[in-house]
Amino acid sequence: MAEAVAPTRQARRRTRVRRTVANVDWWEVRTNVAEETAGRFDTVKEAAGGRFERSRLFLSEVRNELKRVTWPSQKEVYATTVVVILTSAFFGLYLFALDAILLKAYEWVLHTFGAA
Repeated sequence: MAEAVAPTRQARRRTRVRRTVANVDWWEVRTNVAEETAGRFDTVKEAAGGRFERSRLFLSEVRNELKRVTWPSQKEVYATTVVVILTSAFFGLYLFALDAILLKAYEWVLHTFGAA
């Protein structure tokens, strides 16, 4: 009896990429497109097309990227907003007190040594 051997990671990846949809082998399509475009353009700008084509490509990539973003919930936004406000208030009061103490010390030095 032959033992079943688990496919390697590379073999699994290859089978995922080589799936056919509507009798089209997308692996071959990707390979053919890469072979056709290889060496045809000197720069990425030339390969992407004109200004409007590049803009359309950029916006479609932005849209695809925004679909992958994990947006925070309303509860998380509220919690982080409260933390930011409280931290800002704390450091504001701390710096105010430190400034007042240093101002009094500066005035005392000037008054003590007769400069004022």
